[in-house]
Amino acid sequence: MRIILAQPRGFCAGVVRAVEIVERAIERYGAPVYVRHEIVHNRRVVESLEAKGARFVQELDEVPAGAVTVFSAHGVSRAVEAAAEARGLPVLDATCPLVSKVHHEGRRYLGMGRAVILIGHAGHPEVVGTLGQIPGEVHLVASAEDVARLPLPPDRPVAYVTQTTLSVDETRATIEALHARFRDIQGPDTRDICYATQNRQTAVRELAKRVDVLLVVGAANSSNSNRLREIGTEQGVPCYLIADAAGLRPEWLRGAETVGITAGASAPESLVQEVIEALRCLGPVEVSTMPGLVEDVQFKLPAALLAEERRAAS
Repeated sequence: MRIILAQPRGFCAGVVRAVEIVERAIERYGAPVYVRHEIVHNRRVVESLEAKGARFVQELDEVPAGAVTVFSAHGVSRAVEAAAEARGLPVLDATCPLVSKVHHEGRRYLGMGRAVILIGHAGHPEVVGTLGQIPGEVHLVASAEDVARLPLPPDRPVAYVTQTTLSVDETRATIEALHARFRDIQGPDTRDICYATQNRQTAVRELAKRVDVLLVVGAANSSNSNRLREIGTEQGVPCYLIADAAGLRPEWLRGAETVGITAGASAPESLVQEVIEALRCLGPVEVSTMPGLVEDVQFKLPAALLAEERRAAS
């Protein structure tokens, strides 16, 4: 059996940063460190951090007074920020810088007097946080059909921002519908779309052309992992989302000579390697990596954490 790995796959810079913030906070301040919501959508990552001393909570009232608190990579609303400040909690913000950029753009558009339209999925933590970061008129849409139902006149100045885990391809039809409906509209350049989302989706489309079966390693509640699976299916290839090697079913591979593997942006490479080992148990395999982009993006850690580490070093 030939195994072809997507390139790029797995962790993006925002996830690497978020995980590192929690690990370094535990090292610097000692356990436990409290994290509001899953730091990223992957159970293995969460369990690994729990073993090191992280405690994951749903709401801030579960955090003891004075405990170091980390906000997840998905971002939080201003109400959550205010609640943490009111309690005097020392906070490290692990919000992905690309998500923070969406917050900034939304507020900037609002300051220009425009109604803001957020393209995203209702209930997703990033969307909940973004809606709570823009203090004014914000409308959530997920499709071109939603655009038609917006309670806004065509001459209303509007602007749009997007959930970062959506790619250019996913938002294209919705953005076209917005431009068709509104006369005065602004939005971010396509270069502002999350590079990791776009790169992984482009890679999986190419990978699907080369394989008989496609496996996506990622959590069931991971938006970008689910989209990778959908893209594989759209390409006409049997495609399965698995959290780890335990989710692999041998019957999926009957008659398959070539198996493709990719991973969502919150899935660690160790899970991909475990799936490869599980495939080895079924018979001889030959592993190669598809040519593709090598990402070298790095995001800075929070200034408060770096300052604390400098003080400790001195």
